Amino acid sequence: MFENAFNHIDRAMRNDEGLASELDYAEQASWLLFLKYLDDFEAAQEDEAELEGREYQPILDPEYRWDVWAAPKRDDGEIDHQIAMTGQDLIDFVNGDLFPYLKTFSADADDPDTIEYKIGEIFNEIINRFRSGYSLREVIDIVDTLDFGSSKAKHELSDLYETRIKRMGNAGRNGGEYYTPRPLIRAMIKVVDPKIGETIYDGAAGSAGFLCEAFEYLRRPDLSAAEWDILQRKTFYGQEKKSLAYVLGVMNMILHGIEAPQIRHTNTLTENVMDIQQADRHDIVLANPPFGGGERKEVQQNFPIKSGETAYLFLQHFIRKLKAGGRGAVVIKNTFLSNTDNASVELRKELLTSCNLHTVLDCPQGTFQGAGVKTVVLFFEKGAPTRQVWYYQLDAGRSLGKTNPLNDADLADFVALQPGKTDSAKSWTLSVDDLDKATWDLSVRNPTALEEAPLRAPEQIIADMLARDEETRHILEEIRRLL
Repeated sequence: MFENAFNHIDRAMRNDEGLASELDYAEQASWLLFLKYLDDFEAAQEDEAELEGREYQPILDPEYRWDVWAAPKRDDGEIDHQIAMTGQDLIDFVNGDLFPYLKTFSADADDPDTIEYKIGEIFNEIINRFRSGYSLREVIDIVDTLDFGSSKAKHELSDLYETRIKRMGNAGRNGGEYYTPRPLIRAMIKVVDPKIGETIYDGAAGSAGFLCEAFEYLRRPDLSAAEWDILQRKTFYGQEKKSLAYVLGVMNMILHGIEAPQIRHTNTLTENVMDIQQADRHDIVLANPPFGGGERKEVQQNFPIKSGETAYLFLQHFIRKLKAGGRGAVVIKNTFLSNTDNASVELRKELLTSCNLHTVLDCPQGTFQGAGVKTVVLFFEKGAPTRQVWYYQLDAGRSLGKTNPLNDADLADFVALQPGKTDSAKSWTLSVDDLDKATWDLSVRNPTALEEAPLRAPEQIIADMLARDEETRHILEEIRRLL
């Protein structure tokens, strides 16, 4: 229903010289979608208040509401282009009046989890990049046709938005920064198996893919009003450092049906992990933290194991953010399992001694588009130490890439075998008693895999090639004599 609208939005954006990439398209579409959503949300709240005989206080002042500045309507419901702003007037209003007004909301809001605070945070972090008011008017006219009123409409919009995020991730230098493959997320959630009443946390939320998929996993048509309220307000928690990812995450959760997403715009790693209290902890951690990077020295002081590898700091944070008995599923580079530097060894030891690392999923090359590294997923439960680790070596049977991505069927065998930790040609169990306690090496070594033939020396390769050439020459000579 809305796919044509999104395609038309893309075309209009490509005509504006201020917008140059998929990242720009996603950012600019997000703030417009958010304001249209907010207008529909306010209209629904207003109708509900009228039915209940109470007064509703709108969030936005009248002149900043969508139906006033963006889409004033005629009596027939169509946009009145005689009074609707366009061209330079529209750009001047957006830059000089609208954005400055919306930025004030975070300062005025008392609770960072309210929709008012989210308004201020979003518009403090992005700028209007449209240079042509005519292009902006064209996009506004299209966005105005989108209806956020029904759950069916939201579901379709959320699918289209996810496709946009995926495309943006594929186009960027760091594909995994904005987009974790949804089949992988869904498999991780099935293994962790969250329940209504448990809290779910992602301290590197990105575009909130884990939180959105967990919401889809938990929502059911037979939920009671109390359970639905818990799901909406007391289940999903996230933090994100980067401005664009934060905006994408908030909008993604809204489109999936979470009305006031509890995502904080902050650098998770600036929190000293030794200061985390029981009230700050969660039942479940789901995350794909950024690899590499490198935080400042003062940030590393917040962690007992110092490292320039950002993912190592996140893993320490996640372990401490879990309640006793809490479950975690975290994506990390596969080199974490075998690196011999002090930080890697100490962190493996901490993970194995403070948590039950019960499962390691070894992902094939190409799982993450544009990442260029192999990854594993660590599944662990906080509390008891690890006795044995079950490994599963995922093999899609093909080369993964943009045109041939990971799918749910690729992970079906893993999801089926994991509860029983069944050994197979692709899975095996490692006892912690067999580990070298000097290194705590957890390298992926499938004991059922056939050993590869040793590599030949370059001299041997050349000799073999020359021998084949000589053999070919003799065959051709025989054929010539027969002619």
